[in-house]
Formats: sequence, C-alpha cells, structure tokens
Amino acid sequence: MEILLEQLTHDNYMDALHINRDDIPEEWVDNASYLMEVTDYGAEHHLIGHTFLCRADGKPIGLIVIGEALAWDTDPVEMRGKPFYRVMGFVVDKACRNKGIGGEILEKAITMVYEEFGRRSIALGVHKDNIRVGKFYERHGFRRTGVYEGNDEYYLRLID
Repeated sequence: MEILLEQLTHDNYMDALHINRDDIPEEWVDNASYLMEVTDYGAEHHLIGHTFLCRADGKPIGLIVIGEALAWDTDPVEMRGKPFYRVMGFVVDKACRNKGIGGEILEKAITMVYEEFGRRSIALGVHKDNIRVGKFYERHGFRRTGVYEGNDEYYLRLID
C-alpha cells in the first residue's frame, strides 16, 4: 500500500471528514474541522509548514499538521528562544492503526517539511491518558519531558 501525502485544502477538506476516528476523544486529538482552522491560521500568518491529508489507494486515512511553532508560555525550556516545529494534530483512521502506517506518515511528513523549510527540533503534546500514542512517539525519536500544557505532556524530538 502506497501512502501519499497531499496538502489539505478547502477543495479536499470534505475527504478528511471521512477519516474514521470515532474511537479517539477530541480531548486527545482535534477533529478535521479544527485542523483546517489551524491550517488557515498558519497560511494567513505566513507560518511555514504543512497540513497533510494522507491517502492510501486514494482513500483518506490520516491528517497531520506540522509547522512553525509560535511561542507558548508552557513550552519546555529547551524550545525557548529558538525556532522549532510543532505537531498540532495527527490522526490515523482506526482501520489503519497498528500496521506501521502512522509511523510512515509521521516520518514522511517530517522529511517533507525538513526538505522544504529546513531542519528544526519538533514539539508536540500527548494527552496524559493516551499512553499508547506516547510510546509511539518515543519509538520515533521523541522524548517525554514531564512538562504539561493542560492535560497534554510535551514530547520533543531535538536536532543536534
């Protein structure tokens, strides 16, 4: 199965609504509507990065937002005062989980952003109750920080 990443736009947004994520609380990962809003905000403010609609065999199977981070008061100290990327949302259709597809999407998205905009460290938040996803990110080079923004713990993937 070939995984393709394309920019989420208002033209393909309706496809994103077909990603089955009904088993994931919105407190853990935002819905497609909110991720479209984040995408629009980034474009309006000329922030670098991408929101990818991910497809397999033409079917929408995921969304990932990775882009230039605006500074937040809750950011870990390692991220302060330097540019970094933030993953603002990442969801994979429940029929495609536990098959290595999420890892492939994550790594492709990071590679594409690095190739287009340059390498930077990456931060993201994982809901404190979403243990399985925390372990997923650790397998992909992120480390837990013990720093929280609300119910989300920061995970960092630092570059040298």
